[in-house]
Amino acid sequence: MKSMKKIVALLLAVLLVAGVFAGCGKSGDSAGNEVKGESAEIIAREDIKSDVKIPADFKIGLICLHDENSTYDKNFIDGLKATAQGMGLTDEQVVIVTNIGEDASCYNTAVDLAKNKGCKVIFADSFGHESHMMRAAKQFPDVQFCHATGTSAKGAGLANFHNAFASIYEGRFVAGVAAGIKLNDMIKEGKITEDQAIIGYVGAFTYAEVISGMTSFYLGAKSVCPSATMKVRYTGSWYDQALEQEAATALIEKDKCVLISQHADSLGAPTACEIAGVPNVSYNGSTYSAGKNTFIVSSAINWAPYFQHIIENTINGVAIEANWCGTIATNSVVISGVNQDVVDGESTIAELNKVIDQFKAGTLHVYDTSTFTVTVDAAKGINANAEVDKDGHLVKYMADIDGDFKGDTNVIHDGYFDESGSDYRSAPYFDIIIDGVTNINTNFGE
Repeated sequence: MKSMKKIVALLLAVLLVAGVFAGCGKSGDSAGNEVKGESAEIIAREDIKSDVKIPADFKIGLICLHDENSTYDKNFIDGLKATAQGMGLTDEQVVIVTNIGEDASCYNTAVDLAKNKGCKVIFADSFGHESHMMRAAKQFPDVQFCHATGTSAKGAGLANFHNAFASIYEGRFVAGVAAGIKLNDMIKEGKITEDQAIIGYVGAFTYAEVISGMTSFYLGAKSVCPSATMKVRYTGSWYDQALEQEAATALIEKDKCVLISQHADSLGAPTACEIAGVPNVSYNGSTYSAGKNTFIVSSAINWAPYFQHIIENTINGVAIEANWCGTIATNSVVISGVNQDVVDGESTIAELNKVIDQFKAGTLHVYDTSTFTVTVDAAKGINANAEVDKDGHLVKYMADIDGDFKGDTNVIHDGYFDESGSDYRSAPYFDIIIDGVTNINTNFGE
């Protein structure tokens, strides 16, 4: 029965989201009302421009966990293609390999790209690729191996192995503000009461990357809708359209969530929202075409600036940082347009831009410890290296900043939790379930 449900869910999703990444335009709805559609991007991806001359024998390889059907992998692929176009690389100089598992096939692919394809830079996009990329880096010291979301480069001691990420928690906070605005509208219109402002979140795993993202999204929503709470269901997979749709549907039907967001890589959650008529905030790029009646906004990492950085450094013989972390200010975090048929476009865009300006000025910190509390309870997942004051505010957190699984650096200072960045490690380490957030399941598949 469960497998049949997954098949039905998948078929519904395919029917609904055919042509999801196609362009959109104004039209009329079934009642003849004008459809305003999606606004211009709030933070657009800037064109890549470079004065570096690309040698004829230069090649860059990209190893992807899935393919373009995954919004996560598509985001990397699009970023590399945009970089290649802006820097003048030919199709032959860009080698993209998809559907490479987090296993020995990653090592084999990396070796092939270095030894047989002649790649000078090789990038892998998934957390589980890291150990296999490091193994290949040791074998090919003249090739640069770069890896997204990893934690081990700083401690590896390899000049040719690097980790990279971006402060996507800034983008998720901005998207959360848009969600909070929508919740306030629903309360004002009498569709829900204040205590019914329950957000549902579809998470892949109980990793810090997911917890950091969902917490920043929640804090963004709560900053404008103080009564908001959030419930989380995990799928145990980065990409499973049926499971993600099932989780979103359960959050809507069983957990009474009135708005859904996600850290999972398919169109499962947006599909469930469009079917149920529940507002949705997506991730890794606009899903407006899949949810014209429910999509609000999306945040994403723009990998093009990093691809440009590692290409230029390699060609110029300049060392690449062990840890690199882009920000909104470096155009490494981007925000889609907002759906002006789900929220008021003009006022929402104005509010989001205020938040973005604060990030650029360095006056807003996502994890300001005065804005949330933590119940010291092992069942809620608080790290043993954390300390809270009598009011439940974090006053100390000894984080693992170099991938050795040892909490040895206090990252709370000046009143905020200093999340990942090039000063520490590039990948997130905020892994605390704060008050107002409830894990519905941590045993995947429940």
